[in-house]
Amino acid sequence: MNGKKIPVYGDGLNIRDWLYVEDHAKGIDMVQEKGRLGETYNIGGHNERRNIEIVKTILKLLYDVLPETDPRREHINENLIEYVEDRKGHDRRYAIAPDKIRKEVGWEPETDFETGIRKTIKWYLKNLDWMENITSGEYQNYYKEMYHL
Repeated sequence: MNGKKIPVYGDGLNIRDWLYVEDHAKGIDMVQEKGRLGETYNIGGHNERRNIEIVKTILKLLYDVLPETDPRREHINENLIEYVEDRKGHDRRYAIAPDKIRKEVGWEPETDFETGIRKTIKWYLKNLDWMENITSGEYQNYYKEMYHL
């Protein structure tokens, strides 16, 4: 929204499984309540997407939700995408197999990708003060002070 470039590793075709935060929190809660002690449960969203798809989706949704009168809107387009060198050994795909958590705990994601990404963008837009605090460096100062780093 500030006209800064968005770095995308390599060709942007790396695949990740995306999960809405409330679904993830519910999965953790359900594992604590119903999971077997000492077991590992993967919490996956069944929402595999390429990184470049995610970036383009966010740009489009931001453009669509900002009022036409908002001057930041004119900067939001695919020209912000900047392909950067991929990390050495970067995995092309991270796959999550959430079959065990569904079978043993009864958890499944409730929020489809499109709904979740819209809710996430709206949350950030409603909480711009929080975002400014995180990106301004104040959070890093707080973190260092709290954890005596």
